[in-house]
Amino acid sequence: MAALGGLAFAAADDPGVPGVTAPRWKQHDIHRPRPQVVDPGPAPAAPIAPPGDAVILFDGKSLDAWETPDGKPAGWKVSDGAMEIVPGTGAIRTRASFGDVQLHVEWASPSPARGVGQDRGNSGIFLMGQFEVQVIDSYKADTYADGMAGAIYGQYSPLANATRPPGEWQVYDIAFRRPRFDASGKLVRPAGLTVFLNGVLVQNNEEPWGPTSWLEPSPNDPTLKKGPIELQDHSHPVRYRNIWIREIPERSSPPPARAGIPVAVGLSDRVLDGYVGAYSTGSNPGELAWKISRDGDHLLLKLPFKPVPLQLIPVSESVFVLPHTDAELTFRKDDQGRVTGLFRVGDGERPLTRQ
Repeated sequence: MAALGGLAFAAADDPGVPGVTAPRWKQHDIHRPRPQVVDPGPAPAAPIAPPGDAVILFDGKSLDAWETPDGKPAGWKVSDGAMEIVPGTGAIRTRASFGDVQLHVEWASPSPARGVGQDRGNSGIFLMGQFEVQVIDSYKADTYADGMAGAIYGQYSPLANATRPPGEWQVYDIAFRRPRFDASGKLVRPAGLTVFLNGVLVQNNEEPWGPTSWLEPSPNDPTLKKGPIELQDHSHPVRYRNIWIREIPERSSPPPARAGIPVAVGLSDRVLDGYVGAYSTGSNPGELAWKISRDGDHLLLKLPFKPVPLQLIPVSESVFVLPHTDAELTFRKDDQGRVTGLFRVGDGERPLTRQ
């Protein structure tokens, strides 16, 4: 754990050595390796159509969904289906706030290109107004790696430089997960970002160690669960078009009755032994057999394509379930004592006949 400007942050894990941490690159270290250049192919001839549940943030006609950070009308200009930064008018942000989202943005840096380093078609996209995905002309241009197009600004350099020439439309598809905190305000899960630039993966579920900022990390605000999408005015006439967003729902959790391992009932040796044997799974002679054996007070199901048998938990004299799957095996006996079974997984069923 290290400290900078009163802010504590841990060294990033080295994915190649479990349990070993590695130091982070200093922000904007000019010696940080540049990513490989990848040709992303031609730019889309027309804006990419949004999915049916998307919220349209910019349709090429109106800035009604946008305002300045102090609530005034957005001062950027709109023409030919795009909005363009008017240098000096300041950033704009959405009137609505968002948390977990899928965000689509198309942008183009000025052509002909002017300037070098960070003074070359610079802007930025901020998730929740805090986490910046860099917008900059990186086509045959050099700057520090964590400030290139596709970077999580100041933290993670892109995995590839997949930019097109200035003036051509670049496409960002971003999946963002907001940070989570417990009731005391302690961070329990950091923010997450996956970014595709022109169809090329440039950020693979990276976890910012705090909101992006210039020169030093910023602290997380545990009270903030949603925030606007903000576009930066960095004094360059960058253009944007076809901006849409999808809010990502929380994953559901099962109720207590559907979670956990079922409680087993006790069965006699006679009952358990009566189910042991090899079973066919269909009418074709060549179909592989399933084998059921006994292990103490429960049964094991050996499938031909799995090396380790699966434990079957008895919940009644004739019904056995798997501990971690919505699956059950129901045994039946006919008048002659012949055993058959019905194996259900989800909404599919497979009959079993003992050999």
